[in-house]
Amino acid sequence: MNKGRYREFYQCDYDVAGSYGLMIPDAECVYMMNEIFSQLDLGKTIIKINNRKFLDAIIELAGAPRQKFKTICSSIDKLDKEDWKEVKRELIEEKGLTEQMANKIGEFVELKGNPTEMIELIKTKGIFKGSEQGEAAIKEFEVLIKYLEDLKCTENVLFDLSLARGLDYYTGIIYEAILVGGNVGSIAGGGRYDGLVGMFSNKDIPAVGFSIGIERVFAILEEKYSKDPNLRPNDTQVLVCSLGKNLQGERFKVCKELWEAGVNAETLYNDNPDPKKQLNYALKGYIPLIIWIGEDEIKNNKLKIKLLYKGDEIFIERSGLIKEVNVQIEKYREELAKGLVEFAKPDEGGAKEKKGGK
Repeated sequence: MNKGRYREFYQCDYDVAGSYGLMIPDAECVYMMNEIFSQLDLGKTIIKINNRKFLDAIIELAGAPRQKFKTICSSIDKLDKEDWKEVKRELIEEKGLTEQMANKIGEFVELKGNPTEMIELIKTKGIFKGSEQGEAAIKEFEVLIKYLEDLKCTENVLFDLSLARGLDYYTGIIYEAILVGGNVGSIAGGGRYDGLVGMFSNKDIPAVGFSIGIERVFAILEEKYSKDPNLRPNDTQVLVCSLGKNLQGERFKVCKELWEAGVNAETLYNDNPDPKKQLNYALKGYIPLIIWIGEDEIKNNKLKIKLLYKGDEIFIERSGLIKEVNVQIEKYREELAKGLVEFAKPDEGGAKEKKGGK
């Protein structure tokens, strides 16, 4: 199963409803999709575009039965996962097309590339000559591509004649966004659905829009950030720990002093936490500093600071706590910026892994 595929899911929609100039809201939708994914910085995202009318024209010019339009297109839409040989076999053996029909369809659906170059190729070679639907789609896409060029967003757009989705309701432009190498399927999709609103009301309202798969986006971001050495699961700078029993009050005293000085500190919610548990908690959270409090430290009015990000430890006077902690936090940030921060893995006896944070 692809990452980001769920039985239930959330999606974020962007739609424009109403009668407006040819391809103006359509171009805005492509631009907005491109802008959103650029801002999210998921990685290289490609927006595939096609037109329902081109698909109608392909079936017509191939001489295939019109009533098999949807079943033929369901096979064509598999070309992003299967090679043409397998799709052709399915069209002939399972969908009942002749080899001549399948070969003609193959000539169309292998065409994909830069939108400007593709529309020029289609016009120059007269690929859709004789098809009313094909000629109408060309006119629409000439306008669309001109607007996309004006919006400077054609770099991530791919004109793909094999794109076939939402054919029960899309009437014009169709598009979907994919993350290159993401293995999550499409992360957004949409198109023009001029007849859909009228199915649920007494008035036909032209509309175009797209939906973004929130869970799929989250799955991509989760994987991306899990590999980011500068990202930590918390903002804690100091974990206040104890060695021995009945030292919760001493831990609170140190925490209060750190909090009042603006240091992000915490302590475990246990009366007498096990030292190993405290250490592993700090390592799992990539907390750079541990302050150890024990009977000897209390007796001598000292504290021990463990520098987890480098494996060193220092003893300080109790009165110099805030000054020394701030010095060590600054050193941690400097080493983090240089890529020198390493934490031992919990329960693995000192095995190192690079990880950081603020």
